[in-house]
Amino acid sequence: MNIKDQLSEDMKSAMRARDKERLSVIRMVNAAIKQREVDDGTTLEDPDVLAVIEKMVKQRRDAETQYRDAGRDELADAEAAEISVLEHYLPAQLSEAEIDAAIDRAMAGTGAESMRDMGKVMGQLKSELAGQADMSVVSQRLKAKLQ
Repeated sequence: MNIKDQLSEDMKSAMRARDKERLSVIRMVNAAIKQREVDDGTTLEDPDVLAVIEKMVKQRRDAETQYRDAGRDELADAEAAEISVLEHYLPAQLSEAEIDAAIDRAMAGTGAESMRDMGKVMGQLKSELAGQADMSVVSQRLKAKLQ
């Protein structure tokens, strides 16, 4: 079952269970997917849907941090609740050791030796690790290895 079908099924079950918070987040995800499909003029497949969900998680993490810094814990808690619903649709996150192993494989595969090769390696890692790792963390770890 693809992610869009899973979202539809989960939306129905949230309606039946009268789970307003979960239903709201699922509707928000569906709206973001539909908007991207309209903007691009295509039907999104799982990797693209994952990218939409990852972007939403990142936005909510940023908002949560800002709310906590401003002392608005109730709003930060709401963002955290949305993140937990969204993360249900993302694949399991890789450990640091698994990320390092993927970086080593990509560096060996592309023959990367310096910072000039970072774009080439990141391109390969982005497709390989989509949804499984925070790409900013991957980028930082790659920089450290290339320097």
